[in-house]
Amino acid sequence: MATIPILLHSILLIGLLCAAAQAFASQTDPAGRSGLRALRIDPNAAPRIDGMLDDAVWQRAPAFTAFHKHAPRDGAHLPVGLATEVRLVVDDDALVFGIRARDPQPGLLRGTLARRDKVGLDQDFIGIWIDPVGHGRSAQFVRINTSGVVTDGMHRAEDDETDLGPDFPIETAVRLLPDGYSMEVRWPLSNLRFPYMGGRNWQMMVERSIPHADGALLVSAPFRIDALSHLSFLQEVEDMEATVAAVRDRAFLELRPELTVRRERASLPGERTRGRQAALGLEINARPRADWVFNATLNPDYSQVEIDEPVSQGAGNIAFSLPEKRGFFLESADVLGLPLAAFYSRTINDPEYGLRATWRAAHADSTAMSLRDEPGGLVLRGQPYATLEYLQPRRTVASLWRGRWHGDGWLLGGFASQRDYHAFGSNDVLGADAQWRGEGADGGQRQATLVAMHSRTDAGFDADGRQMRQARRSGSYLSGKFIHSSERWWNEFVVEAVGPGFVNDNGFVPQAGIVKASAELNRILGGRTLGPLQLYELEAHLGLHQTRTLADSVSGQPGGEIIDSKLRPGFWMAAPLQTGLWAQLGFDRQRGRPGGALHAVPALHVGLETTPAPWISRVAAEVSLGRQLDVDADRVGPGGNATLDVGLRFPLRRGWALELDHHVYRAWVRGTLGQPAFSDTAWRWLALLHFSPRDSVRLLAQNTWAARRDDGVTQLPAWNDRQIHRSLLYRYQWRHGRIVSFGVVDDKLPLVDERSRSLTFKLQWEV
Repeated sequence: MATIPILLHSILLIGLLCAAAQAFASQTDPAGRSGLRALRIDPNAAPRIDGMLDDAVWQRAPAFTAFHKHAPRDGAHLPVGLATEVRLVVDDDALVFGIRARDPQPGLLRGTLARRDKVGLDQDFIGIWIDPVGHGRSAQFVRINTSGVVTDGMHRAEDDETDLGPDFPIETAVRLLPDGYSMEVRWPLSNLRFPYMGGRNWQMMVERSIPHADGALLVSAPFRIDALSHLSFLQEVEDMEATVAAVRDRAFLELRPELTVRRERASLPGERTRGRQAALGLEINARPRADWVFNATLNPDYSQVEIDEPVSQGAGNIAFSLPEKRGFFLESADVLGLPLAAFYSRTINDPEYGLRATWRAAHADSTAMSLRDEPGGLVLRGQPYATLEYLQPRRTVASLWRGRWHGDGWLLGGFASQRDYHAFGSNDVLGADAQWRGEGADGGQRQATLVAMHSRTDAGFDADGRQMRQARRSGSYLSGKFIHSSERWWNEFVVEAVGPGFVNDNGFVPQAGIVKASAELNRILGGRTLGPLQLYELEAHLGLHQTRTLADSVSGQPGGEIIDSKLRPGFWMAAPLQTGLWAQLGFDRQRGRPGGALHAVPALHVGLETTPAPWISRVAAEVSLGRQLDVDADRVGPGGNATLDVGLRFPLRRGWALELDHHVYRAWVRGTLGQPAFSDTAWRWLALLHFSPRDSVRLLAQNTWAARRDDGVTQLPAWNDRQIHRSLLYRYQWRHGRIVSFGVVDDKLPLVDERSRSLTFKLQWEV
């Protein structure tokens, strides 16, 4: 396939979508639910954001007080004395919320300083969810704890998942009072995305977390236990029409230059190198009117100032995905709304530049982007039993277009993607998707999703990993999902087929040449009392899964070969102290290589999450014990894997706070000699000293270690691989988009005597 100038085509298609949307755009749905009322004010009367609620405008704004208890025990009576009032005023620039949260025991409030996006149910917070498009498919949200720390992001109803990547330029202030606290939140309209005309009423939800009241979560709308999404019961915001009409033509422009200065030293046996570099980058965000947003990034620094948690594959050979944290890729996350197989932004390693356009209308939206990526990234090519990894040796151009048409209960979408390797070929993908959502005969909720893609690829790699142009090959991808929920059942069925020739270098396809089928059946049993233990919720679970190969004439892989199958009965329960406990018996089978034996790998799988004390923000553990497959050795032995995460927070004098996070992972398979034939260990210790919500010092220590020993049978060569990371970072943010940081990093590969050190200074300035 010839190289497609996909960005130009995308812009043309967006224009066609604009014209098509005007033809079938409908008026605002008159059947709304009552909720918050917005008081429109003159900008000169806007309240000062100090958390006091003493401005005259708050006396005129109507108060919303109809909160419902959602957790624990959805719909139960509200705790006595925990009244919550919310008021909303709006001018031409921003929404401003005034919240009064009463508490008869203010000494029990929890809300110490922490990192951004670390405000959870272990803390007292106010959450605000806004859907300015009004169709309930996605919402922007913020959560602010009593120390002014913010968690923000995007929530998508399609998969009921939260993306904490986006950071919104909100302004907040909190005041602790003898009977609770008050809070003011200013949310600029320039950061909210809504149609230019014909849109529905804005929808909103406010929530309040009260951990000392047995982990109570209050929400501004009654929830149903069979809701498919956290967004199912957003309520309309009254009296917003005049504001939307007044600001839809306003233009907003953000320029965010970035200066990075780095000094590096590296050493290998007999070789030492030093280097200095200074790089200037720029991000441009422009909104000419409400429904259009344009983004550009030039020479961004994507070095990991925020280091990812170590990810171990254990004894398997299938790659794992990582979450996205880079702002450029998050602007239209709600429009993309596709599985990882379609678009995985982590395939973009170090772009020289990137361009993006996003358009939203009442019944359609679209986004297009194109980036020129520097060498050094990983190219993942899936096979039935492993993910092959290749180094991207040259510059590439990654381009993408996505468009959606949606109405009440349905969605239709289109997708096009290309990775252009220039003289070494390209990977081109076209796709379509559909979704339907509605109620069943029993009053429960139903959701069906279908995704289909087709690829053509002539960019490949030889046996030594060198890039080459190969004979063109095609492949297809098909997935379907059906969800049924009711007051007593939550069931999910998924089928996914990835053809042997399917490649998507802008997506995440860890396996190809396979077909998967799975079912998750959950019987909701409600609250129970087991002796002295009070259970808020109890569910019985049955999981079924099987993966088989598809026949491939090119590689000679036969079809119908079982790669893995799972039969897992179990249960899940919710208990006091924000405790969740689950357990499953795994009657599993797994094959490690083509034509190999199908091994029985029975195991017990247990998970626990709890907040047992005010100074413990989270304890989470998952353990699997039983028979484990050592893929490289193609043998089974006693073993398991375990993950432990512990978060601690301690308030200090002068308003400071200490935050500690510990992460440990270990996987192992024992050999016949009694010691692990294979082991994989990852350990991470993170300490942050917070001086205020704006500045902190972070110390990170991280080790990963994998090793193989003689197992007494296979006689595989012994090896071990260890990596050590240490870093210290100071970061100060005096307002959104204006950040200065200074970091020191020390990385070691002890077994090959390789070491690198770097000093980095970074300045971001939004104008």
